[in-house]
Amino acid sequence: MPSRRYVQGWGALSLAVGAVLVTTAAGQAPPASGAHAANVPEAAVVTVDACAGAGGLCRVPRTTLALDGRAAVTLPAAATGPLDLALRTPGRLADVTVTDRRGRRIAGHTDTGGTRWTSEAALPAGDAYTARLVLEDTGPAGLRRRVVRLAVRTDRAPAGERLTVAFGPGDGGGARTYGVGQPVTAELSHPVPADAPAARRVVERALEVRSEPRAVGAWHWVDADTLHYRPRAYWPAGATVRVRSALAGARVTDRLYGGPSRPLTFSTGARVEAVTDVAAHEMRVYRDGRLLRVIPVTTGKRGFRTRVGTKVVLGKERTVRMRGDSIGIARGSREFYDLKVRWATRVTWSGEYLHAAPWSVDAQGSADVSHGCTGMSTEAAHWFYRTVREGDLVRVVNGYGETMAPFGNGYGDWNLDWPGWLRGSALGPAAVRAAAGSPLRPGL
Repeated sequence: MPSRRYVQGWGALSLAVGAVLVTTAAGQAPPASGAHAANVPEAAVVTVDACAGAGGLCRVPRTTLALDGRAAVTLPAAATGPLDLALRTPGRLADVTVTDRRGRRIAGHTDTGGTRWTSEAALPAGDAYTARLVLEDTGPAGLRRRVVRLAVRTDRAPAGERLTVAFGPGDGGGARTYGVGQPVTAELSHPVPADAPAARRVVERALEVRSEPRAVGAWHWVDADTLHYRPRAYWPAGATVRVRSALAGARVTDRLYGGPSRPLTFSTGARVEAVTDVAAHEMRVYRDGRLLRVIPVTTGKRGFRTRVGTKVVLGKERTVRMRGDSIGIARGSREFYDLKVRWATRVTWSGEYLHAAPWSVDAQGSADVSHGCTGMSTEAAHWFYRTVREGDLVRVVNGYGETMAPFGNGYGDWNLDWPGWLRGSALGPAAVRAAAGSPLRPGL
């Protein structure tokens, strides 16, 4: 007995994909071989599938359609894979354009033989789409082109909780300007564990990052409910970055569908980078590659070494109280301190700052005497405070401390090399893409 995923002949119709077909002729009609042929063009046959790349057992059979009239079927909510259109009669798909009801284009690609088109992601539930297919074949009269349109509907997602996303930096409530080292963060309302790779791929495909100018980047799963996005190199200076989720209606797991999420837009300023050379006891500050200033500094002494590697400015505080017990130094010990510090620029959540240290001016430029922070004169710290913004880069080189962790204590994302960053993506090599474009694109 043949499998229900296969259909005998193109005239059969298996329930799988919602579609209304309207066929129109474009270009020369096929040559008539009789009265019937003169009025009815030869039908093309397309198989529609929604299981390709879904992973696991797909419960939705294929549908084989003759594109010579009208038909109405619906893509069930159980469909988990991308939309797949395969031409079964001689010829090729010269062009395929699929748009949603708002005119946004569904990203996809045609195979090398020109007989199959596949969307980049599954179609969200509860929506309507129109596919415009340009078919080419060769008949007795030579090359023939025809245009057919296929209207696809998808079932509504069942009632239940929805997976939403909160994007950072900021709260998404208006564009702000950040440094070129600022990663994009995505906090999920429900965890998606590492042992659910298909669900992670659905989520990752739906999180769109677009930048002008373009920057090639990828998402990295920090844990079950947090992703970070960064370019291969830093963001371009003066870029506009737009982040949005196309999860609404998407089937993530058997019991979880995507919901609407608030988009995010931010800009980048000039490329500002502070490079602290621990061995030379100095910090050089650059803007767009031009040296602005060289500042004598002191960094962490033995037992309190300053972390090496690349960090990102998290925030700035005009005055901050620093106490030794916040980093494990017992009260009453020789190392304990309790100070009000001016012009403090934070680079870790655990309390590493670049700040004014008037008590150590004699050591600045010659010795390491701090408990892990980078100290400088009050005037230099005030200048640095006014010069940098959140997202700017702070690199520590030629030091003796441990390397800044990629996650958990600030933004150490840049301490992972690019291959290591991509290993944190659920999409593998497909994760690498220009930060412009998504499963839904504006129509041309």
